This record gives sequence, C-alpha cells and structure tokens, in this order.
Amino acid sequence: MRHQRILSAAPIDRTPIEILQEVAPVEISPATDEATLLSLLDRTIAIVARGVEAKINGRIIEAASELRVIGRPGAGYDTVDIDAATRRKIPVIYAPVSGFAVSEGALALLLALVKKIPFCDGIVKGGEWRKRYEFSTGDMAEHTLGIIGLGRIGAGLARLAQPFEMTILGYDPVVTQEQAKAMGVQLVTLQELLQKSDYVSIHIPLSEETTGFINRQRIAQMKRGAILINTARGAIIENLDILAEALESGQLSAVGLDVFPTEPPDVSHRLFSDPRFVCAPHMLGVSTLAMERIYRSMATDMVAVLRGKQPKFCVNPEVLS
Repeated sequence: MRHQRILSAAPIDRTPIEILQEVAPVEISPATDEATLLSLLDRTIAIVARGVEAKINGRIIEAASELRVIGRPGAGYDTVDIDAATRRKIPVIYAPVSGFAVSEGALALLLALVKKIPFCDGIVKGGEWRKRYEFSTGDMAEHTLGIIGLGRIGAGLARLAQPFEMTILGYDPVVTQEQAKAMGVQLVTLQELLQKSDYVSIHIPLSEETTGFINRQRIAQMKRGAILINTARGAIIENLDILAEALESGQLSAVGLDVFPTEPPDVSHRLFSDPRFVCAPHMLGVSTLAMERIYRSMATDMVAVLRGKQPKFCVNPEVLS
C-alpha cells in the first residue's frame, strides 16, 4: 500500500502537525528550493506553504499529481500560484486570524523610532550618557498618523493609536467614509495622506498594482521629516535605495521595516548602517498567540478539505463546488 503524506515546505509547530496527522503523516522538507520540493511530491496530498522563501509555483502544483489542498499559514498568499491551483481545482487555504500581531508590531516600530529607543539604548550602553543633552525624542500626541490600507491590520493599528491623541488619516479605495469614521479615521486621498502625515504605516496586500507602490515620487510627496513603517510586504517599496536616499536627504527622518523586497536582505546595503533605520526579520506577525491561531485555523481547514468538508478561509472558493 502506498502511504500518502502531507509536506511542509519549512518547519511548523506541533499544533498543526497533530491536527494534520489525523489524515496523513507530516513530513518537513529539508529545504525550500524548487528542486527539493519537486523531489518530495510523490504521494503528497497536501502542502503547507510555510516561509516566504518557499514558492509553490505552477511547476510544483502541476507535478504534484495527488495534491488536494495547499495551506498558507498566514493572511498573505502571494507565494502560491493561485491561478495554477485553481486550474487544477485545488483549494488554497489561508489564515487571516493574526492581524492583531502585525498591528502591534507596526505600533512597536513606530514608538521605537519616535522615542528613539535604539539610539538611547546605544548611548547608555556605550557610556555616552551626556549625549542626552544633544537631542530630544519625538511625540505621538498632536501628530498625524497616516495608514495606507484599512483592512484588518490597518484598522487594528488605528484602534491601537486612538489613546495617543493623534489625528489618524486613512487611504483605502474600497473603504467608505462611514466605515472609516467607525474606525476613528479620516478618509483622505493618497496624496493628502502623504502630504499631511508625520508618520505613515503601510498595510496593503502585494499585487501587480501595489508592487513598487512606494517609489521616489511618492516619498517626495511625503511631509519632510516623516517616518515610514512597512509591515505589509517588502516589494510594496520599490527598493532599499530610495529609503537610504530619503534618510540621507532628510526627506524621511526614520524608517522601520519588518519586510524587504528580497528576503533575507543584503545587509551590506548602506541602509543597514544608518542608525535611523530599525528592522525585524519578517516576524512581527508571528507572535506566540498569533502563530497558535494561524496554525490551528490553517490545519483545521486543510483537514476539512481532505475530508470533503467546507473550510472557513479559502482563497479560491470556486473550486470547492
């Protein structure tokens, strides 16, 4: 008898393994490259697309003759070829249940930069106490936060920012004035948001339209000395050069990133030597509670598909019928 298996492109926690192995054994791929994944597709009925490095492309989907479902642990699914999966009538499961952690992460980056926490930490540990007389930290109160994208994560950041006595502007073409008002957000055009915001946080999905969305032209439209935060997808910012240039010219006073156009990034880039730049390794959305929710949601929905039942979160629900 040929035993079927579930393949995970990268290591996952015990919670999803325990749920998934009710259907079939779970095997962890030793690497995320295409050649390795292609070599492991025999008898594979499900793939967990863990990690931004693991690209579940059309070649992999076509080669997996027994594939019945793909699971993406998170809200983003740009690492999966949705069109190829849909052509084969393979449901792609995702887990949009951890937006709160990304919202918290964006606020954490913003606070660290406004209050200059990394710099302050460095001067104390470096024995340069008297430098405290040479600069001042910034404020949230009486400043303007601009949120690009008012989905779950952007709306969550707006909610977290309410106690700081800020003006909160938002840009999202699919959100109505009434919906924005309920979030405590003033809905404005993108140009107005960029021109008026002291701090700008990006929360839009990656697509053909949003790739390179933040470019030199849009940074030039921003209020001089603004702070830019991106916890969405790295490729939404055109490249790292434009950020370094904006810091060097003073157009931006600080930048915080959890995501990069290429991951892992080339840390020899001059941006990484600028003390006004703070970053994280694409993990602000993977807190302990967030990953517990993500894994449980994804694995439960994958098992539902494998047992012929309806999942809760499916990117391409038209294939379920």
